[in-house]
Amino acid sequence: MGETIEFPGERADTRAPHRVRPLWRDVLGDVLRDERLEQERILTEVARSAGVSPQYLSEVERGRKEASSEVLGAVAEALGLELVDVVGRVAGRLEQRRPERVGFRRSIGAATPAPIAPAPVAPVAPTRMAPVDVYLLAA
Repeated sequence: MGETIEFPGERADTRAPHRVRPLWRDVLGDVLRDERLEQERILTEVARSAGVSPQYLSEVERGRKEASSEVLGAVAEALGLELVDVVGRVAGRLEQRRPERVGFRRSIGAATPAPIAPAPVAPVAPTRMAPVDVYLLAA
């Protein structure tokens, strides 16, 4: 058989805590699994209701597969959720895990940056265009 080659800074487990930036698929899988377990439902039941294989849903929940929007919509519906609810939960968890960026400062107490006023635009004088002949060709 072949040998396993590990790349520097990478581990076989993509969900390892050393990862600075969480992957969308990892957090999405956590959200789907947490909801399923909170409802006390088994994987095969949700998979059947969503029209996907239990193996595939398991891989999505473990962050191994990127599910299409159609599959996500079906799984969300099987869990009694709207897709926007799932996306909102994933976004909330990603926000909690966001690392501070170097050179990026947030204002204390400000949730969003202050709006920037648009730069003034000088009026442009209308110009005269030369007449254009248009020919219609019959096919």
